[in-house]
Amino acid sequence: MAIEIKAPTFPESVADGTVATWHKKPGEAVKRDELIVDIETDKVVLEVLATADGVLGAIVKNEGDTVLSDELLGSIEAGGAAAPAAAPSAAAPATDAPAAAPAAAAPATEDDTLGAPAARKLAEENGIALSSIKGTGKDGRVTKEDVVAAIEANKSAPQAPAAKPAAAAAAPSVQGSGDRTEKRVPMTRLRAKIAERLVEAQSNMAMLTTFNEVDMTEVMALRSKYKDLFEKSHNGVRLGFMSFFVKAATEALKRYPAVNASIDGNDIVYHGYADVGVAVSSDRGLVVPVLRNAELMSLAEIENGIATFGKKARDGKLSMEEMTGGTFTITNGGTFGSMMSTPIVNPPQAAILGMHNILQRPMAINGQVVIRPMMYLALSYDHRLIDGKEAVTFLVTIKNLLEDPARLLLDI
Repeated sequence: MAIEIKAPTFPESVADGTVATWHKKPGEAVKRDELIVDIETDKVVLEVLATADGVLGAIVKNEGDTVLSDELLGSIEAGGAAAPAAAPSAAAPATDAPAAAPAAAAPATEDDTLGAPAARKLAEENGIALSSIKGTGKDGRVTKEDVVAAIEANKSAPQAPAAKPAAAAAAPSVQGSGDRTEKRVPMTRLRAKIAERLVEAQSNMAMLTTFNEVDMTEVMALRSKYKDLFEKSHNGVRLGFMSFFVKAATEALKRYPAVNASIDGNDIVYHGYADVGVAVSSDRGLVVPVLRNAELMSLAEIENGIATFGKKARDGKLSMEEMTGGTFTITNGGTFGSMMSTPIVNPPQAAILGMHNILQRPMAINGQVVIRPMMYLALSYDHRLIDGKEAVTFLVTIKNLLEDPARLLLDI
């Protein structure tokens, strides 16, 4: 009995997806709940699992094809057995000599089992054996990205002069080593979506950015004093700086609800909760998973949530639900050494907070020049919804809460 393999049901915000990788080939055995195909959307990579034991039948949508929600991808022959690599002809007479296998049943090569079809094709075109490439896919399978990396590595590695036929020896040699190579690769759906949303934000918003700076002395002292006890008390959860910023931001959002609002047509939607998106860098690009009801979370819950998101982003395991929604976003360019930036608002949100690196700088304190750990803060906001005064006082509130963390506990 043939069982249909269908694409997942996409949420309303996702129009379609692309078949990224088939992990099985027609005729191969599959087990229930085994990963058989990946679907890449503009937000996450969705895994499609087998719904029954059997054999993979015909593939309807190949790698690179666009698929819609619930569209047919292929089929599974339930209860079927995998095709043998080679079987003697039933009509052949029995003899002592081994029967020759039919030509159509040629054994699969090692490369067939090592990598996805797209990876095998690219490797063949560039004369690379898949067995020489370390795979990063499921069960060590070589992905297309692994092959691309191997090609680039081969280009940069010094090459031994290849033996040439005698007739070619008379050919004139080309002087100089002007290597002007180019590589053209299609955008991933995630990168294309990021580009689309950035252009959309700048085209449709009256976006401005206001700056301030925060003295991190008190937060750093608090973290240094309690980080070991914090980790022991919360089952290994580490105390970082991001949780302080999330707590300060949620408190400021309570005081300035316009910063936590969004525009829907001619209406302003004021959110009575703070779903804070935390920008996380992954191999596929920047993703923004959301901490739901962050205003109700403790520092430990915030840190644990961020750590979980970071691991899922690296492993490509973030779910669609974790990536959608959000009423406010925080991004930390300081992780990569950024001193100052103007982050772009993630629509339909109205504002985004940018953190940067902490530098020891001379500051005038009570008439004295002292060295303090300082960080520049940036708040980009939609001026259609947020007035300059609200934006500035919102950022000053975050500054004050961080420079005196006791205010977070006393709610002052």
